[in-house]
Amino acid sequence: MIPLRDDNPTVLSPIVTVTLIIINATVFFYELSLLSYGPTALDSFIYQMGMVPASILKAHIPGTGGYFTVFSSMFLHGGWMHVIGNMLYLWIFGNNIEDSMGHLRFIVFYLVVGLTAALTHLAFNPTSTVPTIGASGAVSGVLGAYLVLFPHARILTFVPLGPFFRIVYLPAWVLLFFWIGLQLLHQALDPRDPMAGGVAYAAHIGGFVAGLALISIFRKYRRRAHFQYF
Repeated sequence: MIPLRDDNPTVLSPIVTVTLIIINATVFFYELSLLSYGPTALDSFIYQMGMVPASILKAHIPGTGGYFTVFSSMFLHGGWMHVIGNMLYLWIFGNNIEDSMGHLRFIVFYLVVGLTAALTHLAFNPTSTVPTIGASGAVSGVLGAYLVLFPHARILTFVPLGPFFRIVYLPAWVLLFFWIGLQLLHQALDPRDPMAGGVAYAAHIGGFVAGLALISIFRKYRRRAHFQYF
């Protein structure tokens, strides 16, 4: 299921959300530009700015970055679908979370849940020499916060049904429970391979749980919901 938009208006302009999207897009286009310098230029950049668990927890691996990569890795992506998917979720759900806590708190919240996601991945995969990149962990925290604050918000959702599809409104809790359920299922299918299929599912789960737990701390004020209930 792919969310397209929500019927959950905001009061504040989503300045931080839009800025994060612009930063992620800018970094991604920079990654693409490195391809013109040869096949190793992009790989070198990913290893330097992506998070390599073994290099952080065991011994530094030449050509990899340091502790700062737990943050820098949040702004790198591995392909068009990776960055588009993350930014779509951030655009749909991030503006409401920013609206609920204000601009500054949202910046801190985003970085904290992203850090928690990174630490979760490190805990599950301490010996990996594969660089981990993407905003998914931080965005997962935004989804967890959204589930707490707006479980009944209406989400216009693309639902594939084999060769057919439907576009329907679903309560946010249905979509988000489905999403986190997939992450838990993939992690449980082979817990020895947290990077199964190239996806760090443990990081998604860690970020989501952090969002669930921290939203009550970061939420700044209570506002009246304008969406319809099912």
